[in-house]
Amino acid sequence: VFVESYVSLRSYKGRSPFLHWLRKIAVRVGYRFWKEQVKARTQPLAFSIVGPDVEQVAIARSQDPVEAREFLEEVLKLLKPRDRLVLTLLYWDECTVAEAAELCGWTRTMVKVQAHRARNRLRTLLEELNDD
Repeated sequence: VFVESYVSLRSYKGRSPFLHWLRKIAVRVGYRFWKEQVKARTQPLAFSIVGPDVEQVAIARSQDPVEAREFLEEVLKLLKPRDRLVLTLLYWDECTVAEAAELCGWTRTMVKVQAHRARNRLRTLLEELNDD
């Protein structure tokens, strides 16, 4: 993020706070990272979760918040980077729809639609893991 912001420093026009500009760069760097991780993945992560080590599914059903969060992070890795981005911004970073739209460069409607689709995909993934 530091290198990317340094290279992009000329594009900062000062219309909004510096922190907002920097955060937008950080979001885009993270999004590109997730996309590269998906391309580099040789084995689908679903097999590592649902395969012989069914322990992860049991952890998801436990009441321990730390274990549940770790499980959710693993499940989020199964989603497309765009879905993961919008869910992370809205729920973990607690951004409003307007803030998420600004950070992603999308419209508010696009954020809402993408969040709805991402929640549906996440629900489907969790149901599949629960069935196994």
